Amino acid sequence: MIELENVAIGYNGVELLSEVSLKLVPGSFHFLTGPSGAGKTSFLKLCYAELLPVAGHVSLMGQDIRTMTRDDRALMRQRIGVVHQDCQFLDHLPVIENVALPLTVSGRPAHPQELGELLSWVGLRGQANALPPQLSGGERQRAALARAVMMSPDVILADEPTGNLDWEMSLRLLGLLVELNRMGKTVVIATHDLNLIRQAKAQVQARVLRISGRRLQLAGADL
Repeated sequence: MIELENVAIGYNGVELLSEVSLKLVPGSFHFLTGPSGAGKTSFLKLCYAELLPVAGHVSLMGQDIRTMTRDDRALMRQRIGVVHQDCQFLDHLPVIENVALPLTVSGRPAHPQELGELLSWVGLRGQANALPPQLSGGERQRAALARAVMMSPDVILADEPTGNLDWEMSLRLLGLLVELNRMGKTVVIATHDLNLIRQAKAQVQARVLRISGRRLQLAGADL
């Protein structure tokens, strides 16, 4: 599904990650930890071909990202949903239209019933016609998750999705991600919050990865 083999990435000649090898199999659940600036966001960008490695190979859905055309990447990204750390919305469009944007961009029709069900799942049906600036932080993150799964992707990558949320809302968002994993989705969550990882113990089998010293390490056994 997503496979990295002896991958290195860097900026301006400075190596950020090196000798990274990992295979994300269907239905797996991973937490990605490490200090600020260690490369968690860059690692996630490798996983959806936003960033190319300076060495090694990255394969997404069986295809090397170096050989992908722009159209290949567009099709591949329909299978990978991303919740960015700083979720961006078009502030002049209501929530329901922001969530439907992946469909709009791909030229597929948006079915009101399906959109309504998705907003209900994330607890935002009552905010369907609200503008993004009217949402709380937790509501914005749940809207971002709804948008990320709009195309029913196989993989969900979430970059610090609970970083600015209180504990109750963090647990609510974690519950949604666990539910997606139980549906067979591969989930990767980059987080600083070790309490969130511990809370997941009773809900899901997960692996914890840690970036340290430019290497990706397995941080422990199954939670």
